Amino acid sequence: MTGLEGGCACGAVRYRLKSRPMFVHCCHCSDCQRQVGSAFVVNALIETDRVEILQGQTVRITMPTDSGRPHDTHRCAACGTTIWSDYGRREVLMFLRATTLDDRAALPPDVHIFTRSKLPWVRFPEGARVFDIYYDMQAEWPPESLARREALLGPGR
Repeated sequence: MTGLEGGCACGAVRYRLKSRPMFVHCCHCSDCQRQVGSAFVVNALIETDRVEILQGQTVRITMPTDSGRPHDTHRCAACGTTIWSDYGRREVLMFLRATTLDDRAALPPDVHIFTRSKLPWVRFPEGARVFDIYYDMQAEWPPESLARREALLGPGR
């Protein structure tokens, strides 16, 4: 699944994925709802160096969060579309907005998280993995993705 491309609404920022993401979240938390102006956000977790910026620039905007942890959004400097987020200022791991891909359906969620705050009219697909808050990564992530995360962040992080 390499070569997927995407970009912002105005076309000024374009990017390409160099590999498959480690994991894909559909987050229903109230922070995400408020920040994206929608019922949820679909984030593809991927190493920053596995996303090639083809053109354009982003600006970093720090968003307030209920948790108090830093949440930096990286947006197109021209139109403001959020392309990815950095939760916790790790800088080596991005939460790419999967619906900024040209093929918005290319990365379906592996899990739905923070569903305790989902909007009441949201329905999950049959067989979806759904969690009130978060989940046990060791139980949910594929071994290859766990190894990639450990290589990136170190053991136990």
